[in-house]
Amino acid sequence: MSEEPKKSLTLIVFSGDLDKALAAFNLAIGAASMGMNVRMFFTFWGLNVIKKNQGGIQSKGLMRRMLNRMNRGGSSRLPLSRFHMLGIGPWMIKRLMKDIKFPQLEELIALAKQMDVKFSACTTSMGLMGISKDAFIPGVDAYCGVAAYLSEATESQVNLFI
Repeated sequence: MSEEPKKSLTLIVFSGDLDKALAAFNLAIGAASMGMNVRMFFTFWGLNVIKKNQGGIQSKGLMRRMLNRMNRGGSSRLPLSRFHMLGIGPWMIKRLMKDIKFPQLEELIALAKQMDVKFSACTTSMGLMGISKDAFIPGVDAYCGVAAYLSEATESQVNLFI
């Protein structure tokens, strides 16, 4: 008797908002805990979630340098999608998460990696924004374009866009 192949989840992480990143990782970790293969494809503003928290981004060209100066990214610097309130909103959410012992985003990222969740960074978005591979955390598994994502997504049972 042959074994049924593992089910899989692919997630497009388009948003760089803290609340949406938390939702994406919650789903990814939940699916991985159910034994599913999980791939997270970070594109456009979603790349901010997997950028390093420290240091700046070296870019070529005035517009890309300006963009990356305004948009440094990093899991500790993400805004809320609503009620950002000049930075008070993310602080409040993080404080509430701590009060109920809900893991911070950095902890969810580490847990996802421990559970073998795969991270892909979109090379098209990286090129457009002037972001190089050294701007990202070490846990990124692949740097690829939409064709690689679609190849995996067509085989996946669940595809989500956040």
